[in-house]
Amino acid sequence: MAIGRRMTWAACLVAASGFAATAPYVGAKACGTCHPAQSARQDLSAHAAALFRAPDHPLARSFPIDGKLTRKPNYRFEFFRAGGEIRTRILDAVDVMELPMEWAFGAGRQAVTFVSKVDKNWYVEHYSTYYSAVRSWGATPGQDAIHPTSLAEAAGLLYKTSDPNTGIAGCFECHSTGPVAFGPAGEAHLGEQGVRCEACHGAGAAHVLNPSRRNIRNPAALSAAQVNEFCGKCHRPPAAKGVTIDWNYSWNVRHQPTYLNESACFQKSRGALSCFTCHAPHEPAGKKDAAYYNNRCAGCHSASTLPPKPVCLAAKPANCIDCHMPLVSPQATMRFTNHWIGIYRAGAKLKPVR
Repeated sequence: MAIGRRMTWAACLVAASGFAATAPYVGAKACGTCHPAQSARQDLSAHAAALFRAPDHPLARSFPIDGKLTRKPNYRFEFFRAGGEIRTRILDAVDVMELPMEWAFGAGRQAVTFVSKVDKNWYVEHYSTYYSAVRSWGATPGQDAIHPTSLAEAAGLLYKTSDPNTGIAGCFECHSTGPVAFGPAGEAHLGEQGVRCEACHGAGAAHVLNPSRRNIRNPAALSAAQVNEFCGKCHRPPAAKGVTIDWNYSWNVRHQPTYLNESACFQKSRGALSCFTCHAPHEPAGKKDAAYYNNRCAGCHSASTLPPKPVCLAAKPANCIDCHMPLVSPQATMRFTNHWIGIYRAGAKLKPVR
């Protein structure tokens, strides 16, 4: 799928075919029996909270049931709880539609988007997304540019259940662990909700029976370029040959591997710089303090190394990241770190000058 201005919001639409099951999955609890420290840290990550049944989401009580949302030209959304479900009622001047908000995608660090089964062939990505920064409902990113002409279109964006390119199966694969299947009525059957141990390490049954480094996958053994591709299965990989990227489209900044691949720091590091340089894989990826990132940058950019490496020309910057990996806000309620490490002109945060 081309990455550009027409790219659909859900980065998870790239099916994670590399995560296909080759052996039975055992679940994070089994992994935690022998690896309690790593498991406990990973429990706190946004990856682990990437998917819930909507009523079970940790932020479910924060979803504003008494909130309202409108959509042009004349659609209104209401929200309520009934029978253990979170539901939405959509109205125009004549008709009313009521839908369950079945699946909650996203940990809620920034937003939670909802998906529901329509029938055996279709799922709907709801128009209504919860934004944590404002604790309110808003349009799901990308959908505000669509102009509905019916109540059904106003409800949200439809996805086929298992289309190989843009089916909802790809979304579930990137937000869960293990194989994804659909029942006769189209209901999703998942191995484990959230991105847990075996999403990265592979099915662990053989490893549980006979612990060995030879029967479990270790992403730490990958080269920097391979890590970019590996994480990019869900976060979007570097652009394939012939694929054009619109670097002026701010929503594309959320695809970290794509942007890191363009960085001179990445290209000239001879494999020393990868996602793991700054992000410990078992820990939450929340922003750490300035000293942490400055220390990472100083590992290469230091006049004290032999031979001396290029150093920042600014006088003792408070935070390397603020200048060289600026935050981009495609809309007021969301921010993404631009992973194209470089030198940016003041006020220009999408593409560095070098």
